[in-house]
Amino acid sequence: MIRRPTDPEDMEDAARADAPAEQPSVAQTFGDWLRSFAGGGDQADGNLAEKLGDDAKMLASLAPGEKLILLNVLKLGEVRVGDVMVPRADIVAVADDIQLTPLIKVFLEGGRSRMPVYRNTLDEVVGFVHIKDVFEFWDRTKKFSLTAIQREILFVPASMLVVDLLLKMRLTRIHMAVVVDEYGGTYGLVTIGDLVEEIVGEIEGEHARAEGPMFTMRADGSIVAQGRASVVELEERLGVTLVPEDREEDIESIGGLLVSLAGRVPMRGELIAHPTGLEFEVLDSDPRRVKRVRIAGVNRIVKNEAPASPEGAPGA
Repeated sequence: MIRRPTDPEDMEDAARADAPAEQPSVAQTFGDWLRSFAGGGDQADGNLAEKLGDDAKMLASLAPGEKLILLNVLKLGEVRVGDVMVPRADIVAVADDIQLTPLIKVFLEGGRSRMPVYRNTLDEVVGFVHIKDVFEFWDRTKKFSLTAIQREILFVPASMLVVDLLLKMRLTRIHMAVVVDEYGGTYGLVTIGDLVEEIVGEIEGEHARAEGPMFTMRADGSIVAQGRASVVELEERLGVTLVPEDREEDIESIGGLLVSLAGRVPMRGELIAHPTGLEFEVLDSDPRRVKRVRIAGVNRIVKNEAPASPEGAPGA
Protein backbone atom coordinates (compact mmCIF):
# COMPACT_ATOMS: atom_id res chain seq x y z
CA MET A 1 0.00 0.00 0.00
CA ILE A 2 1.33 3.37 -1.01
CA ARG A 3 0.93 6.09 1.58
CA ARG A 4 0.12 9.46 0.09
CA PRO A 5 1.12 12.48 2.14
CA THR A 6 -1.83 14.49 3.36
CA ASP A 7 -0.03 17.04 5.52
CA PRO A 8 0.94 20.13 3.46
CA GLU A 9 4.54 20.00 4.74
CA ASP A 10 4.79 16.30 3.83
CA MET A 11 3.46 17.09 0.36
CA GLU A 12 6.05 19.84 -0.08
CA ASP A 13 8.83 17.49 1.03
CA ALA A 14 7.65 14.84 -1.42
CA ALA A 15 7.49 17.35 -4.25
CA ARG A 16 11.01 18.56 -3.50
CA ALA A 17 12.28 14.98 -3.43
CA ASP A 18 10.79 14.22 -6.87
CA ALA A 19 11.86 17.49 -8.47
CA PRO A 20 15.19 17.70 -10.28
CA ALA A 21 17.93 19.56 -8.44
CA GLU A 22 17.83 23.25 -9.26
CA GLN A 23 20.89 25.20 -10.31
CA PRO A 24 21.87 27.70 -7.58
CA SER A 25 21.06 31.26 -8.59
CA VAL A 26 23.43 34.20 -8.36
CA ALA A 27 21.48 35.41 -5.33
CA GLN A 28 21.76 32.01 -3.61
CA THR A 29 25.48 31.77 -4.32
CA PHE A 30 26.11 35.28 -2.99
CA GLY A 31 23.83 34.65 -0.01
CA ASP A 32 25.80 31.54 0.94
CA TRP A 33 29.03 33.49 0.56
CA LEU A 34 27.80 36.41 2.69
CA ARG A 35 26.66 34.04 5.45
CA SER A 36 30.12 32.45 5.43
CA PHE A 37 31.54 35.73 6.74
CA ALA A 38 29.98 34.98 10.12
CA GLY A 39 32.40 32.12 10.57
CA GLY A 40 34.59 31.93 7.49
CA GLY A 41 36.81 34.94 8.08
CA ASP A 42 39.50 35.40 5.45
CA GLN A 43 38.40 32.27 3.61
CA ALA A 44 35.17 33.87 2.37
CA ASP A 45 36.54 35.24 -0.91
CA GLY A 46 38.24 31.95 -1.66
CA ASN A 47 35.11 29.98 -0.84
CA LEU A 48 33.09 32.03 -3.30
CA ALA A 49 35.69 31.68 -6.04
CA GLU A 50 35.81 27.92 -5.45
CA LYS A 51 32.03 27.60 -5.49
CA LEU A 52 31.81 29.47 -8.78
CA GLY A 53 34.83 27.79 -10.31
CA ASP A 54 33.53 24.31 -9.52
CA ASP A 55 30.44 24.87 -11.63
CA ALA A 56 31.49 25.97 -15.10
CA LYS A 57 28.01 25.11 -16.39
CA MET A 58 26.41 27.69 -14.12
CA LEU A 59 28.91 30.37 -15.14
CA ALA A 60 28.34 29.66 -18.83
CA SER A 61 24.59 30.02 -18.42
CA LEU A 62 24.76 33.44 -16.75
CA ALA A 63 23.60 36.55 -18.57
CA PRO A 64 26.21 39.32 -19.01
CA GLY A 65 24.59 41.32 -16.21
CA GLU A 66 24.83 38.37 -13.82
CA LYS A 67 28.48 37.84 -14.70
CA LEU A 68 29.12 41.49 -13.90
CA ILE A 69 27.44 41.05 -10.51
CA LEU A 70 29.69 38.09 -9.69
CA LEU A 71 32.76 40.03 -10.81
CA ASN A 72 31.76 42.91 -8.53
CA VAL A 73 31.25 40.49 -5.63
CA LEU A 74 34.74 39.09 -6.08
CA LYS A 75 36.17 42.62 -6.14
CA LEU A 76 34.41 43.60 -2.92
CA GLY A 77 37.27 42.20 -0.87
CA GLU A 78 39.36 45.17 -2.03
CA VAL A 79 36.76 47.95 -1.67
CA ARG A 80 36.63 50.06 1.49
CA VAL A 81 33.81 52.16 2.90
CA GLY A 82 35.65 55.37 2.06
CA ASP A 83 35.45 54.44 -1.63
CA VAL A 84 31.65 54.30 -1.70
CA MET A 85 30.52 56.78 0.95
CA VAL A 86 28.72 60.08 0.38
CA PRO A 87 31.26 62.77 1.39
CA ARG A 88 30.48 65.13 4.26
CA ALA A 89 29.85 68.08 1.95
CA ASP A 90 27.03 66.20 0.20
CA ILE A 91 25.27 64.89 3.32
CA VAL A 92 21.69 66.09 3.82
CA ALA A 93 20.77 65.82 7.51
CA VAL A 94 18.24 67.32 9.91
CA ALA A 95 18.62 68.83 13.39
CA ASP A 96 17.16 66.93 16.32
CA ASP A 97 14.79 69.83 17.09
CA ILE A 98 13.22 70.01 13.62
CA GLN A 99 9.44 70.19 13.46
CA LEU A 100 7.13 67.99 11.38
CA THR A 101 6.36 70.35 8.47
CA PRO A 102 9.98 71.27 7.64
CA LEU A 103 11.00 67.61 8.10
CA ILE A 104 8.43 66.47 5.55
CA LYS A 105 9.64 69.22 3.20
CA VAL A 106 13.25 67.99 3.47
CA PHE A 107 12.16 64.44 2.65
CA LEU A 108 10.08 65.57 -0.33
CA GLU A 109 12.84 67.78 -1.75
CA GLY A 110 15.64 65.29 -1.13
CA GLY A 111 13.95 62.17 -2.48
CA ARG A 112 15.47 60.05 0.29
CA SER A 113 13.89 57.45 2.54
CA ARG A 114 16.39 57.88 5.42
CA MET A 115 17.86 61.04 6.91
CA PRO A 116 20.60 61.35 9.56
CA VAL A 117 19.73 63.38 12.65
CA TYR A 118 22.35 65.57 14.35
CA ARG A 119 22.59 67.61 17.56
CA ASN A 120 24.24 71.05 17.26
CA THR A 121 26.63 70.09 14.41
CA LEU A 122 27.09 67.33 11.84
CA ASP A 123 29.88 65.93 14.02
CA GLU A 124 27.23 64.93 16.57
CA VAL A 125 24.99 62.55 14.63
CA VAL A 126 22.59 60.91 17.09
CA GLY A 127 20.64 58.61 14.79
CA PHE A 128 18.51 58.66 11.67
CA VAL A 129 14.84 58.97 10.80
CA HIS A 130 12.94 56.86 8.25
CA ILE A 131 10.21 58.44 6.17
CA LYS A 132 7.72 55.66 6.92
CA ASP A 133 7.93 56.55 10.63
CA VAL A 134 7.10 60.16 9.77
CA PHE A 135 3.90 58.99 8.05
CA GLU A 136 2.48 58.12 11.47
CA PHE A 137 2.10 61.86 12.10
CA TRP A 138 0.74 62.69 8.65
CA ASP A 139 -2.85 63.22 9.81
CA ARG A 140 -1.55 65.39 12.70
CA THR A 141 -3.74 63.61 15.26
CA LYS A 142 -0.62 62.52 17.14
CA LYS A 143 1.84 64.95 18.69
CA PHE A 144 5.08 64.89 16.71
CA SER A 145 8.19 63.64 18.48
CA LEU A 146 11.38 63.09 16.50
CA THR A 147 13.03 61.42 19.49
CA ALA A 148 10.29 58.79 19.57
CA ILE A 149 10.92 57.69 15.98
CA GLN A 150 14.66 58.27 15.81
CA ARG A 151 16.57 55.09 14.95
CA GLU A 152 20.03 53.88 15.90
CA ILE A 153 22.85 54.52 13.44
CA LEU A 154 26.21 52.79 12.97
CA PHE A 155 29.62 54.48 13.22
CA VAL A 156 32.42 53.01 11.12
CA PRO A 157 35.90 54.02 9.89
CA ALA A 158 36.57 54.77 6.23
CA SER A 159 39.11 51.94 6.15
CA MET A 160 36.48 49.29 6.92
CA LEU A 161 35.90 46.79 4.12
CA VAL A 162 32.55 47.07 2.34
CA VAL A 163 31.91 43.36 2.85
CA ASP A 164 32.38 43.74 6.61
CA LEU A 165 29.95 46.66 6.79
CA LEU A 166 27.44 44.79 4.63
CA LEU A 167 27.54 41.90 7.06
CA LYS A 168 27.29 44.24 10.06
CA MET A 169 24.22 45.91 8.59
CA ARG A 170 22.69 42.52 7.91
CA LEU A 171 23.28 41.31 11.46
CA THR A 172 22.20 44.52 13.23
CA ARG A 173 19.42 45.45 10.77
CA ILE A 174 20.73 49.02 10.86
CA HIS A 175 21.00 50.24 7.28
CA MET A 176 22.76 53.58 7.67
CA ALA A 177 26.27 54.32 8.95
CA VAL A 178 28.25 57.46 9.69
CA VAL A 179 31.84 57.26 8.44
CA VAL A 180 34.10 58.88 11.03
CA ASP A 181 37.60 60.30 10.72
CA GLU A 182 40.52 59.75 13.09
CA TYR A 183 39.19 62.44 15.45
CA GLY A 184 35.69 61.01 15.62
CA GLY A 185 34.20 63.69 13.37
CA THR A 186 31.78 62.98 10.55
CA TYR A 187 33.70 62.17 7.36
CA GLY A 188 30.90 60.72 5.24
CA LEU A 189 27.72 58.67 5.16
CA VAL A 190 26.85 55.30 3.69
CA THR A 191 23.61 53.34 3.38
CA ILE A 192 22.94 49.74 2.49
CA GLY A 193 21.84 51.03 -0.91
CA ASP A 194 25.35 52.38 -1.54
CA LEU A 195 26.81 48.97 -0.71
CA VAL A 196 24.35 47.01 -2.84
CA GLU A 197 25.15 49.39 -5.70
CA GLU A 198 28.72 48.09 -5.64
CA ILE A 199 27.33 44.62 -6.40
CA VAL A 200 24.49 45.18 -8.84
CA GLY A 201 25.67 48.41 -10.44
CA GLU A 202 24.31 51.91 -10.21
CA ILE A 203 20.75 52.07 -8.93
CA GLU A 204 18.40 54.86 -8.01
CA GLY A 205 18.44 54.94 -4.22
CA GLU A 206 19.75 56.84 -1.22
CA HIS A 207 21.58 60.05 -2.12
CA ALA A 208 20.94 59.61 -5.87
CA ARG A 209 21.35 62.94 -7.61
CA ALA A 210 18.99 64.08 -10.34
CA GLU A 211 20.95 63.13 -13.44
CA GLY A 212 18.72 64.58 -16.12
CA PRO A 213 18.42 63.03 -19.60
CA MET A 214 20.81 60.34 -20.77
CA PHE A 215 21.89 62.49 -23.75
CA THR A 216 21.96 66.29 -24.04
CA MET A 217 22.86 68.06 -27.30
CA ARG A 218 24.94 71.21 -26.86
CA ALA A 219 25.11 74.30 -29.05
CA ASP A 220 28.69 73.51 -30.10
CA GLY A 221 27.57 70.16 -31.56
CA SER A 222 28.94 68.04 -28.73
CA ILE A 223 26.86 65.63 -26.64
CA VAL A 224 26.83 65.31 -22.86
CA ALA A 225 25.91 61.77 -21.84
CA GLN A 226 25.51 59.84 -18.61
CA GLY A 227 28.10 57.11 -18.12
CA ARG A 228 25.37 54.50 -17.78
CA ALA A 229 23.68 55.57 -21.03
CA SER A 230 23.34 52.81 -23.63
CA VAL A 231 26.22 52.63 -26.08
CA VAL A 232 23.84 51.02 -28.59
CA GLU A 233 21.59 54.09 -28.43
CA LEU A 234 24.61 56.33 -29.02
CA GLU A 235 25.58 54.21 -32.04
CA GLU A 236 22.06 54.57 -33.44
CA ARG A 237 22.07 58.33 -32.89
CA LEU A 238 25.40 58.78 -34.66
CA GLY A 239 25.08 56.00 -37.24
CA VAL A 240 28.45 54.50 -36.34
CA THR A 241 29.81 51.32 -34.79
CA LEU A 242 31.66 51.99 -31.53
CA VAL A 243 31.98 48.52 -29.98
CA PRO A 244 33.87 45.61 -31.58
CA GLU A 245 31.59 42.71 -32.48
CA ASP A 246 33.41 40.36 -30.08
CA ARG A 247 32.75 42.74 -27.15
CA GLU A 248 29.07 43.55 -27.76
CA GLU A 249 27.87 41.26 -24.96
CA ASP A 250 30.35 42.74 -22.48
CA ILE A 251 30.05 46.46 -23.20
CA GLU A 252 26.59 47.91 -22.68
CA SER A 253 27.20 51.47 -21.44
CA ILE A 254 29.26 54.45 -22.56
CA GLY A 255 31.19 54.23 -19.30
CA GLY A 256 31.97 50.61 -20.06
CA LEU A 257 33.21 51.58 -23.52
CA LEU A 258 35.65 54.09 -22.03
CA VAL A 259 36.90 51.57 -19.48
CA SER A 260 37.53 49.15 -22.34
CA LEU A 261 39.39 51.76 -24.41
CA ALA A 262 41.53 52.98 -21.51
CA GLY A 263 42.09 49.58 -19.91
CA ARG A 264 41.04 51.09 -16.55
CA VAL A 265 38.50 53.52 -15.09
CA PRO A 266 39.52 56.91 -16.54
CA MET A 267 39.81 59.93 -14.25
CA ARG A 268 37.81 63.16 -14.34
CA GLY A 269 39.19 65.50 -17.02
CA GLU A 270 40.77 62.70 -19.03
CA LEU A 271 40.38 62.73 -22.83
CA ILE A 272 39.93 59.43 -24.66
CA ALA A 273 40.04 59.27 -28.45
CA HIS A 274 38.01 56.70 -30.38
CA PRO A 275 39.20 55.41 -33.80
CA THR A 276 36.00 56.77 -35.38
CA GLY A 277 37.16 60.32 -34.64
CA LEU A 278 35.04 60.86 -31.56
CA GLU A 279 36.69 62.30 -28.46
CA PHE A 280 35.31 61.49 -25.00
CA GLU A 281 36.02 63.89 -22.13
CA VAL A 282 35.31 62.47 -18.68
CA LEU A 283 33.30 65.10 -16.79
CA ASP A 284 32.66 63.04 -13.67
CA SER A 285 33.93 59.71 -12.38
CA ASP A 286 34.96 57.86 -9.24
CA PRO A 287 37.32 54.92 -8.68
CA ARG A 288 34.55 52.50 -9.68
CA ARG A 289 32.80 54.00 -12.70
CA VAL A 290 32.49 56.76 -15.27
CA LYS A 291 29.49 58.94 -14.41
CA ARG A 292 29.28 61.65 -17.08
CA VAL A 293 31.08 62.39 -20.35
CA ARG A 294 31.20 64.97 -23.12
CA ILE A 295 31.39 63.58 -26.65
CA ALA A 296 33.07 65.81 -29.24
CA GLY A 297 34.02 65.31 -32.88
CA VAL A 298 30.54 64.26 -33.99
CA ASN A 299 30.98 66.13 -37.29
CA ARG A 300 34.20 64.28 -38.18
CA ILE A 301 33.11 60.70 -37.57
CA VAL A 302 34.75 58.04 -39.72
CA LYS A 303 31.87 55.63 -40.33
CA ASN A 304 33.58 52.28 -40.55
CA GLU A 305 33.69 49.09 -38.51
CA ALA A 306 34.91 49.45 -34.95
CA PRO A 307 38.45 48.13 -34.42
CA ALA A 308 39.18 44.88 -32.65
CA SER A 309 39.10 45.17 -28.89
CA PRO A 310 42.43 45.89 -27.20
CA GLU A 311 44.06 42.76 -25.87
CA GLY A 312 43.44 42.25 -22.19
CA ALA A 313 41.12 45.24 -21.81
CA PRO A 314 38.50 44.71 -19.12
CA GLY A 315 34.80 44.63 -19.91
CA ALA A 316 32.07 46.93 -18.70
